[in-house]
Amino acid sequence: MRAAQRERYGPPDVVHVREVAVPTPADDELLVRVHAATVSRTDCALLSAQPPIMRLATGLRRPRIKTLGTDFAGRVEAVGARVSNFRVGDSVWGINDMGARSHAEYLVISKDDTVALVPTGLSFEDAAACLEGGWYAYSVVDKVELGAGKRVLINGATGAIGSALLQLSVHLGATVTAVGNTRNLDLLRSLGAHRVMDYEQTDFTRDDRVYDYIFDAVGKSTFGACKHLLAPDGVYISTELGPGCQNVLLALVTPVLRKKRVVFPIPIDRKRFLEVMGPLAAGRHFRPVTDRTFTLDTIREAYTYVATGQKTGSVLLKL
Repeated sequence: MRAAQRERYGPPDVVHVREVAVPTPADDELLVRVHAATVSRTDCALLSAQPPIMRLATGLRRPRIKTLGTDFAGRVEAVGARVSNFRVGDSVWGINDMGARSHAEYLVISKDDTVALVPTGLSFEDAAACLEGGWYAYSVVDKVELGAGKRVLINGATGAIGSALLQLSVHLGATVTAVGNTRNLDLLRSLGAHRVMDYEQTDFTRDDRVYDYIFDAVGKSTFGACKHLLAPDGVYISTELGPGCQNVLLALVTPVLRKKRVVFPIPIDRKRFLEVMGPLAAGRHFRPVTDRTFTLDTIREAYTYVATGQKTGSVLLKL
């Protein structure tokens, strides 16, 4: 089979597509023929080991996992002797932010890992596009109490995480102001935004409205720049660590010092996320947004594009 691999951390140039042996599933594993995956910000972070603290989990000097990829959708080709919850021919999807080895034609995964049946009616491409952004987005909304009357501002609402945050917030009843670029304003409206702001024309931090929650889905702002937009008991959440890892520190300090506070969205259990996203996607309450589609032959270009930070929604890898 063909797989996108790297021997060291670095830029997209370190990625090579190689012919390797098809993995053999152990007794508690299933072999999946991968049909679609995404190339995401998570994948770029794992590729470059940025921030460097990631190396504690991925390998100090060299990556422990050579084959790239963190999410997938595909078909079960074989199952181990102790696998009873999946059968050959099942369509499945899954995610592992520390490495699913899914930028390859085949992968093996434990029956007890984050893998489930693809929701009925969902293509492999749409299934894959729901995963990485949807998981991080759900990890954010899981930390707050969204509902009717709650006012939300989302900075970076056009990315995979941001577009998922927008849809989940609207689904939960919040009134959402979405910040994006000029060409995607209609997209934001179609996803349910009640109000849109064009960051190419307006600095959202100069807004004259007050919000219960501000979600920064791109990590390009700070609590300090946004706190005047928060209600007295408002919450700021960023999906990034922030300059000097300040969002982690502020999450510890602000609940003690003031009512306006920072919450750090430690990701939720991945299996629980699939249990939530499945019905949402099957019921068309969640629409994955896709930017471009690449193949293994052009995977370096996919990583280069994602690293620009200019993608809209998810970037697909079709295998």
